[in-house]
Amino acid sequence: MKEYQLFIDGKWTAGAEDRWIEVENPATKEIIGKVPRGNAEDVDRAVAAARAAAESWAAKAPHERSEFLRKLSEVIEKRKDEFCTTISSELGIPLKYAFDYHVSGAIREAKYFADMCENFEYEQKTDCGMIRREPFGVVAGITPWNYPLDQATFKLFAAMAAGNTVVLKPSQNAPLCCCILAEAIEEAGFPNGVFNLVTGAGGEVGNAIALHEGIDALSFTGSTSGGIEVGKLALSTVKKITLELGGKSPLVVLEGADLEAAVADACSSAFMNTGQTCCAYTRMLIPESKKDEIEALLKAEAEKYITGDPLDPETEVGPLISEKAFNKVKGYIEKGIAENARLIAGGVPENCDKGYYVNPTIFSDVSNDMTIAREEIFGPVLAVIPYKTEEEALAIANDTNYGLYGAVYGEPAAALEFAKKIKAGGVHVNGAGGGVDMPFGGYKQSGIGREGGTFGFEDFLEIKALCY
Repeated sequence: MKEYQLFIDGKWTAGAEDRWIEVENPATKEIIGKVPRGNAEDVDRAVAAARAAAESWAAKAPHERSEFLRKLSEVIEKRKDEFCTTISSELGIPLKYAFDYHVSGAIREAKYFADMCENFEYEQKTDCGMIRREPFGVVAGITPWNYPLDQATFKLFAAMAAGNTVVLKPSQNAPLCCCILAEAIEEAGFPNGVFNLVTGAGGEVGNAIALHEGIDALSFTGSTSGGIEVGKLALSTVKKITLELGGKSPLVVLEGADLEAAVADACSSAFMNTGQTCCAYTRMLIPESKKDEIEALLKAEAEKYITGDPLDPETEVGPLISEKAFNKVKGYIEKGIAENARLIAGGVPENCDKGYYVNPTIFSDVSNDMTIAREEIFGPVLAVIPYKTEEEALAIANDTNYGLYGAVYGEPAAALEFAKKIKAGGVHVNGAGGGVDMPFGGYKQSGIGREGGTFGFEDFLEIKALCY
């Protein structure tokens, strides 16, 4: 069993109290590690270290900061197998997907923000003088368990590249990979205090971070309810806030679409990572005229997703993160049945004695007012909603409190025009991919601000007008 301490001011140190959080393997229910249950005193120490390092780190030339990030990308690459095994064990993602879905992003982001750091125009001349962008100082990240490494690196590599020092609180459900990240940052030779790690519970460490007067900016990823609470606390000291929250993203199939491609994309998005993805396409909107054909394709596609041991190379879907998550997802499936949605794949899972497994589940004949169409389930559950006209499809797609992501399949020109009308932070047309250079974030209750690309880099910089 792995046991870690807190990482503060370049040193591994015990928590202020002798309290621990045990980390469970959701596939076996075995305890695989433990981390300190930090408190406000630990946050104080981490913030003090970050503040002490902030001025000298910000003063470094961009090419100096970028070299640290490039070295870090090399260390992560070297230790990729360790990262993959750890993430698979604490999250339950099939090991064969751990690199592509989790670890590769950290390597790309380190390289990308190293380049951004060197090439960004921090000063722009204007008719009145100059617009200058400067680091905030100390940035905190509160990150989730569903992408425990990538969600941390997506924030903090940009923040550090921009000249900020950072304090990270990873999820208590999957903190081990972030402890390895701290080891990698130590190995890459970052100055003491630039990166600090405080593990613990959200209600203790997370709240202490949100309230701390020594933290200048806060980036949070998690549920919408969690983001609202953190946002309220952070605004008590008027911090800059970035919130990446929940989603109920639509995948819209138009007439003339490649149905097989649309079905494959819908199932991949809804089932991979056991459906524990905020931007997953969990509502599939289909023409009524194509319902029988699409349902047959969905049934066949769902059968390809083998649920089981994450270490088995045949496994496509591992367990949910915890018993709490299992019971939540099971409740949603039962609710879908009670509200007369029609099951075409999967169903109510059996007990979770041997792990928190839920087979990929598809409901058809869903109306957009059903609970399974309104609320974020965060499990491998896809709701299929028939529509009669494209106008109705657009209304359904936008009839949600969320606005994180979306997808459209159809004739290219028509699909692109439809995508422009979806109220979401990102929309993919006919399976087109994205990248770290594209902004990520949502409309409405899906969040505030953006991560990734120039927008995500600029979110970690203050704006100063110099008039002369």
